[in-house]
Parts: sequence; C-alpha cells; structure tokens
Amino acid sequence: MNLFESLAISGSALQAERQRSEIIAANMANAETTRTEAGGPFHRREVVFESHGASTFRLALANTGALRDPMPGSVHIAEVVDDPAPAVMRYQPGHPDANAEGYVAYPAINPAAEMVDLMGSVRAYQLNASAIAAAKQMISQTIDILKS
Repeated sequence: MNLFESLAISGSALQAERQRSEIIAANMANAETTRTEAGGPFHRREVVFESHGASTFRLALANTGALRDPMPGSVHIAEVVDDPAPAVMRYQPGHPDANAEGYVAYPAINPAAEMVDLMGSVRAYQLNASAIAAAKQMISQTIDILKS
C-alpha cells in the first residue's frame, strides 16, 4: 500500500464517521419525539459499516489502476437500520398522544449511550484525520528528499 492509498482509506473512514455522527445527533434530537409521519414514536437508527475486501487479487488490481471499485480496505456505511427495541411506555394521561389507558409511547433512546457512541465516533474521526496528516507529512518529506 502506498501513501496515496492510505489517504483514500482514511478519507473513506472520515466520511463514514461523519455520517455516523449525523445519525447519532438525529437520534439525540428525536429522543422525545412521540409522533412521526409514519405514525408512532421515532425509532433509533444505527449505522452498519462495511469494509471493502483487501484480498491479494484486489490489491494487485488496485495497484495496476484496473480496479474502479472503492479502494480495498476502505470503509463505507452499508445501511442504516432501525433499532428493533420496543417503545418505552410512560404514563401521561394528559398528553395528546396518550392511548386509551393514558400511556404515551416514547422512543427507546438512552441519551447517555448516544453520547458515548458520539464520543467514539468523534474519536475515530480524529484518529483518521491524524492518519491523513501523517501521510501528508510523509509525502511532503519525500518530495523534499527528492528535491535535494
């Protein structure tokens, strides 16, 4: 793997972590949403990452430039899935979304767990940004060595 490939891989991870952070932020923003357009409470969403395989054959194709697929070893979000956890029922008889017994269905979102997920996402983003900075520095130093 050359330095430019490592830039591409870290860049794909930056994009995936940014999207993950956006999904987490949407979960936190809708933690108290009891009614959506689809009806019922908001459902927590989670991202599923997928890595492009880095088999020896794919790496050889990538090195020749014949491979037009994403860089082997890069990551992307394969899908965004709804959390299957049931809604949390709270007794609030005066709420406009209360059922006949007076219970309101709230999303099964734990703000503390979402914050932990967000911190992990931000940290992964920072690490990939650091990897890009290190690769850029190595490329710059290589150019300086070649000039002299």
